[in-house]
Formats: sequence, C-alpha cells, structure tokens
Amino acid sequence: MNVKWQLGIGLMLGCVATSLGSPAAALPGQPVAEVAAWMQDQPTIQPAPGETLLVRRTDSPSRRFGFQASITAPRRAATGDGKDIIRSETITLFDTVYGVDQARLEAALGIIYGESLAQDYETAAPVLIYPTPEMLSRAESANLPLLRLTQGELRQGERFGYWVETVQTDSGKAQNGRITVLLLEDLPKLTAELESR
Repeated sequence: MNVKWQLGIGLMLGCVATSLGSPAAALPGQPVAEVAAWMQDQPTIQPAPGETLLVRRTDSPSRRFGFQASITAPRRAATGDGKDIIRSETITLFDTVYGVDQARLEAALGIIYGESLAQDYETAAPVLIYPTPEMLSRAESANLPLLRLTQGELRQGERFGYWVETVQTDSGKAQNGRITVLLLEDLPKLTAELESR
C-alpha cells in the first residue's frame, strides 16, 4: 500500500499525527493552477489519474475521505467571480465505524494544512453555532429532520473563515462531516444563508 493511501486511511480512521502532510502552500485566494499543483504534491490529498480539484478515497463502504478545491464559495453564498481563483477548500469524512466529530475534522485540517493554519483556526472567533432554537423550530414546523440533526459552526480567523458541519444520526452519533476553509469576504453571505435555514 503506498504512502498517500496510508495517510488517507489514517485520516479516515482518526489517526492524528501533526507531523504528517506538507504545510499549506495553496489555499483559497490562490490561482487554480497553484492549488492543483499543491494537491498533486500533498501526500494526503494527491489526486489519482483523472482527478484534479476533487479527490475521493474509499477505504470501505463504511469509510471515505474527500477533498475539494472550488472556484465558488460554499453553498450558494457566492458564485465564481470569473477569476481563476480558488474560493474554498473542503475536507469531508464519512465513517460509520468510528464516527466523525468536530475534533476529528480539526485534526484533519492540521494534518493537511500544517500548524500555522491550525492555529488560525483555533484562535478564530465563533460567528455562528447551530442549530439555534429558531432553526430547530423551523425544522420541526417544516418536518425537516435532517436540519434538526445537523450541527455546525462558522469561525472567523485572521486569514480565513472556517465552516465545520456534522450530521448526527438519530442515536446522536455523527457519521459524516466536513470542514471548509473559505475566503473571509464570503463569510457574511454564508452566515446569513445558514441563519435563514
């Protein structure tokens, strides 16, 4: 088994090793070509043939890892601005065996991007923690159980915005989640959109 696959499986299984992975060299705000090149060289992400800005790794039907760099902001908050610039990067984990909690997503962020970005995340100020009581009320009224089971947080760091989200099962265990690094300028629109859920 090659090194990149072992590291990907390590992320899926929840192994935390902050010395793994290269420090961040390509992040939102940088040209697509630079981010694509960084992804090729980053041992945890390294795309397979045919993959460029979207990477998917499957350990088994019960465990998956994904990474996506996008020229659009998360959700429908903003569209691409016509520039060849990455606006957001998202790490996704799915694990029905060990579960996926916020701490595990934070560990994945540190493994992929390194200590500097992990520190920006840790010191970032919470902007929104959900579901709020209003969101829960709307989810109940509209009979939308998925919204009731979705937990998330938006943070504003010095360099980037961060969006962490997990979806709980009825038993209260999260089996999938994601953490997104986004441009600070896209954070207000995303906050407003999530608040109106």
